This record gives sequence, C-alpha cells and structure tokens, in this order.
Amino acid sequence: MDREKQLIFGIHPILEKLKVSPGDVEEVIMADGSSRSASRSVDAAARRVGVRVNFVSPAVLDRLAAGQRHQGVAAKIAAIPYLQVSSLLESVSASSGPEQILILDGLTDPHNFGALLRTAEAVGIEHVIIPKDRSVGVTAVVVKASAGAVHHLKIYKATNLRRAIDSLKGQGFWFAGLDVQAKEAIYDRVLPERLGIVLGSEGEGIRPLIRQQCDFLVSIPMAGEIASLNVAVAGAVFLYELVRQKRAKTQR
Repeated sequence: MDREKQLIFGIHPILEKLKVSPGDVEEVIMADGSSRSASRSVDAAARRVGVRVNFVSPAVLDRLAAGQRHQGVAAKIAAIPYLQVSSLLESVSASSGPEQILILDGLTDPHNFGALLRTAEAVGIEHVIIPKDRSVGVTAVVVKASAGAVHHLKIYKATNLRRAIDSLKGQGFWFAGLDVQAKEAIYDRVLPERLGIVLGSEGEGIRPLIRQQCDFLVSIPMAGEIASLNVAVAGAVFLYELVRQKRAKTQR
C-alpha cells in the first residue's frame, strides 16, 4: 500500500530528500520568479532525477506552508516511515561492535526534535527511538529543523519504551540518562561503546520509570546562574562528548 503523502519545505531538506530517496518525491513545488541560486539548485536536482517541478504563485506557496518558512520551495513526498523496534533488535544483534542509539522520551517541540536529529546525524548516530504516544512525530517542521538530516536516520516508534530498553540491554547496551540533578557529570565517566543516550521532555525531563531503566545518570556542569540548558543544546553537548571520547581512544 502506498504511504500517505506529506509536504516538506525548505531548500536543504528537499535537496537531501532528492539525493537520498528521489523515488519518494512526487513533485517539487516552487514559487514563480524564484531566482536564488539555491532555489535553482532544487529545480535542477529534481529534473535530474525525473521529478516533476510545478511553479505556483508565492501566495499559493504561503498558503501551503501555513506560516512556515519555505524559502520558495516545497515538495510532496511519501510520509517518512517509522520503523519497528524489532527491526532495530535484529540489526544490533548482528554485531557486538560499538553502536549508539538516541532515545527521546516524550519531546513535544518539533524544533527541538529536528535540532537533535540534525546533531545525531552529524555525530554518526543512525538509530533514534521515540515513544508511540505523548511525543512529537516527524512533521514538516521537524524535517525543516533537521535540515534534511531525518532522511539519513532510522526513526523507531516504541509502543513500550521501557520494554524496548530492556530488550536492548539484552544485546549488550548500557543506558545513560541526561538529568540535570545527576551528581556525576558527562565528563566524569568513560562512556560504554554500546550505549543508549536517553533525553527527556522539555519540561519534565526523563519519566521516572524510564529513569529507573538507565544504568547511570549524568549531568552537564553549569557555571552560570541559569540552572539548565534547552534539551536540544544539552543533547548536542552530550553527543559531542561521545565524539571527544571516541577520538581520544583512537589517538592513544
């Protein structure tokens, strides 16, 4: 059965989609008179892979975007699919090597979600798990905020996040939760090579049941008067500490 369609907006997300999976793109929609070189690059990329390009008035594109910043271009694509956790378990069971998985426990802000996906892809993480309920999904805003990084990631929806973590522990994964109250800092611990990084929601943080599933909790040291960081910023700091530790190991 064909997947549902969705609209995405913005030059970089659409260029990435055309590069990664052009077969999912039904059409590209561009504003009449778009003369920016970046807009022309979308037109050229679409035509190169045989995707139809339609031109509409800027007012029509504004209505389609419903207030989102579209940069003069949109695309109608097959909705980005969510994968089953069972397929992730099959994937990680085939190897005992280093692997990191990002677990987002109840994010509701699409900009934070998109920013975290962008950082995750940048540091080489491939797998992201979100809960089935009480969590933002992959919307057009998320795709835009990720700058197209979502097209390179595998997003899993877990009906039961606690059970998913238990199953991954059976595959040799440790789980680190980022918690502002944790006494141990991210720089105080050597992080395991098979690791699940757990981030909580913007307001409440990690839910108590999921926090209990974490093997350890870590925090980011704060030297100023502000008590915490935005979850997307905090997640980026944590993910790049992983990069630092990996580099340190290879340079020994």
